[in-house]
Amino acid sequence: MSDLLQAENLQKSFGALQAVREASLRIAPGEIVAIMGRSGSGKTTLLHLLAGLERPTTGQILYRGEDIDRLDEDALALWRRANIGLVFQAFHLIPTLSALENVAFPLYPMRLKAAERHARAEAHLNQVGLADRAQHRPSRMSGGEQQRVAIARALVNNPPLIFADEPTGNLDSTTGDEILTLFKKLRNETGTAFLMITHDDKVAAAADRVLKMVDGILLNEKGQDNEKN
Repeated sequence: MSDLLQAENLQKSFGALQAVREASLRIAPGEIVAIMGRSGSGKTTLLHLLAGLERPTTGQILYRGEDIDRLDEDALALWRRANIGLVFQAFHLIPTLSALENVAFPLYPMRLKAAERHARAEAHLNQVGLADRAQHRPSRMSGGEQQRVAIARALVNNPPLIFADEPTGNLDSTTGDEILTLFKKLRNETGTAFLMITHDDKVAAAADRVLKMVDGILLNEKGQDNEKN
């Protein structure tokens, strides 16, 4: 099976600081991959590179064989909208909008009729088990419910790949387990791939494959340099 995402020899510097020194990885369609590391290890910067939110200093990122670094900013924004979803530790919901409106929000730049936009958002809320909370604003929802809304929003364009940065970091252990179960359910139902950034062993255990990030260098399960494997 062809890789969905492939990164080769990524490096990212901010002045004298080398946030990512050496990172190569591949993600297959429908695969759940976790990257673990201490705070400051470079794992979130790596996610931003892979998601096209930052550009690498050197290296290459291929999405289905296309070098995304060759895209200009407008084309890169369109690529993100069509191909990836983002889930963060902070839910980043708009407090004045209902759950349904938050999920529908990424659809507004698209030329969709209001009824179609509503139907798609409603379907994805149902997919994460929140059909009965559609009209609730974030302030009336639990942390776990807010994260489910954020996941539905990430899925509303049916992207093949979801990037999740500490997706259970603001949740209690029981709710965190429910989110991980939801990720697996969505993978099984839709074939969506997930890349999760975490420092939690329980989150890593839910992945098909676990990589480690140490001082900006991405390692595999045995602590070896991924580029050499």
